[in-house]
Amino acid sequence: MGSVNLDEVSEKYNDVLKEIGNIGAGNAMTALSQMLQTKVDMKVPQVKLVELSEVGMIMGGEEQIMAAVFLGVEGDITGSMMFMVEKASAKHLIKKVMMGMAPESEDFTDMELSALKEVGNIITGAYLNSLSTLTNLKIYPTPPDLQVDMAGAILSVPAIMFGLNGDKLLLIQSQFFDEIQIDGFFVLIPDLESYAKILSSLGIPVDLEG
Repeated sequence: MGSVNLDEVSEKYNDVLKEIGNIGAGNAMTALSQMLQTKVDMKVPQVKLVELSEVGMIMGGEEQIMAAVFLGVEGDITGSMMFMVEKASAKHLIKKVMMGMAPESEDFTDMELSALKEVGNIITGAYLNSLSTLTNLKIYPTPPDLQVDMAGAILSVPAIMFGLNGDKLLLIQSQFFDEIQIDGFFVLIPDLESYAKILSSLGIPVDLEG
């Protein structure tokens, strides 16, 4: 496959990409609700194909401290996926998972980090499972990594990858809430050939060579 024009993908198949984002985020929130054993309400996700340079600002600025669960995607499509949430919101999630047993501290303990990694693993796994069901493609997540850092530093990981592949990614901003509202960000980064596979699997023949 030759060069891939993601602007063309965005314009022609925006509704399909939004639907993928909506279904994935909905399944992820269902998994989170089951994990927390409480109702989690969700607003309609905002799904955008954006330039990597824009993502930090959408999250509140590149210096915003975020917690990110990062995992690789293997199988019929390849790439990576992240779930990112602001630090205070991450603390809230951990407290819910640990039944209020999390210590009141600025930094994360090892136990909190482990709990947060598990939350991220479950909801990104639910997202990828829904994508797999929707497309009938085999999609396998790798074991997750967790990073707590400024948004700009976290995003430098896909930036290095995208140095080879272009600079756009699928960003799903999902606002969900129980007592407080949380902005969670799913960042789906299939390698560029995988966009064509995803669309083709949905019955949309696409030639992304440009």
